[in-house]
Amino acid sequence: MTTTVLVRRTRLDLETFARASGLHPELVRRLVALGLLEATRGPAGELRFPPAQLAAAARLERLRAGLSLNYAALGVVVDLLDRIEVLEAALRTRPRTGGSPWISSA
Repeated sequence: MTTTVLVRRTRLDLETFARASGLHPELVRRLVALGLLEATRGPAGELRFPPAQLAAAARLERLRAGLSLNYAALGVVVDLLDRIEVLEAALRTRPRTGGSPWISSA
């Protein structure tokens, strides 16, 4: 059986990602090391980024500039914001039973 790839996954190299995000390549490396950006390694060990990480980099920069956070604190803030998003999505899909959504009826 032969499998044909219909869509090629596009990955950006470090220089292209840094240029597109407006960040210095060394800062991009630091964000990857802190676990704030996701990247894979290419055959030669170079960093490769999915295009969706451009939005993540923009979010990090907005948070850093808007809240005057250092890069280490960004991880905590991003994690909390992601958790809030999950909880809000669960609340939106939860059937309404009346009363406060914050108080359990059990």
